[in-house]
Amino acid sequence: MDKHPTPPYEREMDQLENWINESVMPKGSMSDQIMKKIGERSMQRKTAKSKFAKRAVLAASVVGILGAGVVGAGFVSPTMAATLKQIPGIGGIFYGLSADEIQTAVDKGILSHPNETVSHDGITLTLSDVLYDGTRLSFSIERQGENMPEGSVSPYLPTDVKTENSDKEWLKKHKVPEKDQLKGYFKYFPEVLINGKNIDSHLKSYGDDPKKMNSVIGEFTQLDSLPDEFELTIRTSMTGVDEPYEFKVPVKIDNTMITVKPNETKNSGSFSYTVKELKSTSATTRLVLDSKGEVPASPEQTGEYAPTMMYYDIVDDQGNMLKQRQFGYFHSKPRTEYHVDELYDALKPGTKYVTIKPFTLTVKPADWSIVGEVNDEHGNEVKKGDKTYIKELEMKIPLNN
Repeated sequence: MDKHPTPPYEREMDQLENWINESVMPKGSMSDQIMKKIGERSMQRKTAKSKFAKRAVLAASVVGILGAGVVGAGFVSPTMAATLKQIPGIGGIFYGLSADEIQTAVDKGILSHPNETVSHDGITLTLSDVLYDGTRLSFSIERQGENMPEGSVSPYLPTDVKTENSDKEWLKKHKVPEKDQLKGYFKYFPEVLINGKNIDSHLKSYGDDPKKMNSVIGEFTQLDSLPDEFELTIRTSMTGVDEPYEFKVPVKIDNTMITVKPNETKNSGSFSYTVKELKSTSATTRLVLDSKGEVPASPEQTGEYAPTMMYYDIVDDQGNMLKQRQFGYFHSKPRTEYHVDELYDALKPGTKYVTIKPFTLTVKPADWSIVGEVNDEHGNEVKKGDKTYIKELEMKIPLNN
């Protein structure tokens, strides 16, 4: 008997490799990863181990060959979904989704793979993924062409833009007339329409996909009400290409969102917070609350130390903590009023209640550094810092399943 059985993902990838070997589609390595940083982007090349590189090549080829057959038509097994999340050929739009959640999102129309392409002047763009769950809208666009520049989003600034940056060399590098700009960058945020009207969102983000080369991700959160069925239009432009690119795809979801509005308040000293709304979909959990007052300080957060603003963990009825999609830290003294609207991982089906666990981090006001923060050799966060939970502020919220 084989004492070392082949892992499930290897068995699936071996099968896919056989399909690919029988095809005539090109195989391109996707082992390079784009690491996007705030401000100036720095590129960091990583060479994959042979097994990982093989899986990356396979993943890129699978998407090219099977297209909607893999993601859009409900053929994603849990094992395959887990594999897709681990390889750099699959984009960051899968962030925060477990294997089961990916499958559920596909089944409900929340996650689709339009694979719609438009070509102009030697550059082809593909609308590869769209995710809409009723509370956030995300999409990814890939580019393909000869001699594409490193990094996907344009580093150029309009020549007439005003900036406080006084670095003449930096300005010379970034304020470049359009006729002199390197061809092949995505110009900044595309125009996005819902049924022909501009999307209304309080928060949007756009940038290089950190997990997929030659791709960008756009995302709208804090969305106002959108219908469960609409036509999505995305218009974007590339540097060095005169004609714009336009995609139009239908979006239709089976919206089974759970929404509760507790309007419950918890207090500790002069600090209080009120949970206004908690929304749960198969892809996302959204927490909306207001807080006011000075955050309480523990005995360890006095003298040369102090607490940050209040943050909020969400724990389900099985004790699982939901990962927060984005975590904002401000190097300054906390304000006394905040409106919080944050996204977390999806809740597991059948969850009866969640517990909100407020916490602060400990900082040194001298430089606002976080005590206990740990980063790896690449600067990626390993640990946010030492959390101080405030027990009397915990709030249990029943869900109406």
